[in-house]
Amino acid sequence: MELLPKTPSTRGPAELFTGDVHFDVIAKGEAPSQLRVNLVRFAPGARTAWHRHANGQTLHVTDGVGLVQSRGGEVIVMKPGDTVYTPPGEWHWHGATDQDFMCHLAMWEGLAGDQDGQETEWAAHVTDAEYGAR
Repeated sequence: MELLPKTPSTRGPAELFTGDVHFDVIAKGEAPSQLRVNLVRFAPGARTAWHRHANGQTLHVTDGVGLVQSRGGEVIVMKPGDTVYTPPGEWHWHGATDQDFMCHLAMWEGLAGDQDGQETEWAAHVTDAEYGAR
């Protein structure tokens, strides 16, 4: 057993997020595990850019009200206790509503071997029109 002390929160980089986003790394997938878990906090209006995960992603909302959308799909409202799964390769974004903060656990599996860190592919920012289409 090993106690891993909390590390400082990290601000979400502007090239991957719109608005004020901070995250705490809970599990970073050190071998043999590939599990990655982040606690992510979004200020009102903050959101990810479009992205996809090689092995899919699970989001579990812990606080506030959020939005999630798969490319070409409806914008879905997420509330505390809701869990959303996006399958491998599915383009999606997620974030807070424009009125509420939102916090979720983001869970996904990394890739083994020399592909480490390539499990997430990022694309363009979500436009205001895409974000507001609900």
